[in-house]
Amino acid sequence: MRVVWLLVLLIVAASCKTSSSAVDSASSYENYSEDLSSSLPSYPNFEERKEAQKAPEPATSPQAIDNQLEQIAKQQYDKNKSEPYFNGYKVLVYSGLDRDLAFKTQEKISMLFPDVKPAIQYEQPRYLVKVGKYAYKVEALKTYHLIKTEFPSARIIQDRILRKEFTVPSQSNDVEGQN
Repeated sequence: MRVVWLLVLLIVAASCKTSSSAVDSASSYENYSEDLSSSLPSYPNFEERKEAQKAPEPATSPQAIDNQLEQIAKQQYDKNKSEPYFNGYKVLVYSGLDRDLAFKTQEKISMLFPDVKPAIQYEQPRYLVKVGKYAYKVEALKTYHLIKTEFPSARIIQDRILRKEFTVPSQSNDVEGQN
């Protein structure tokens, strides 16, 4: 056992040798030189870059672009006009299960605010009393604040609104092709 301790002590003593520095002094670096230019990025001269950024004159006139934009806007307008519904906003005054309360709310709105036309909508299992048809939320705010005085639970909601000018395509009454 003593021999083992003696070996361990010798190994530890040998490994704890004082180390000397690899560099003796700063004078050993006097003749050191390294060329890093091949790995550094190169940037163009500011004047050269300024010249390169000058844009050439456009090949088309601004009028041609305006015509294209106008044509695209017209196509989008025609597409939107052919849709029967648009996303808009309404003021929701009542939402609940009680049918009689929905009709009473509709009558109360008609009596208190004759300019406003409430509509009842049934979405199973609840009745909704809605007011107005607005394309933007800002437009609904006036009616909302008016209704809010009498109906504190009123709120503005998003809804799908039928376009006024939209008409359902007529179906032909031809009976010849039918059996």
